[in-house]
Amino acid sequence: MVATVRLDSELEATLNNLSKRFHKKRSDIIREAISLYAKTLEDTKKSRLHSAIDKTMTKDFDEYKTMEATLVDGITK
Repeated sequence: MVATVRLDSELEATLNNLSKRFHKKRSDIIREAISLYAKTLEDTKKSRLHSAIDKTMTKDFDEYKTMEATLVDGITK
């Protein structure tokens, strides 16, 4: 696939500098940047999901402890 990308002069200069520094084609730099961006988004999504799971587990455990405490209070078999 061929894609056209419009860059302002600052991004163009950055792209040119990266291309020279790493001895890579500008298109290679752009492809790597897109791949890195996609991976960063996926990692962020996974991190947020793990955080939500941890928070839910902690809250559920707290609720379990509260419920367990009320069941134990004065109730005998």
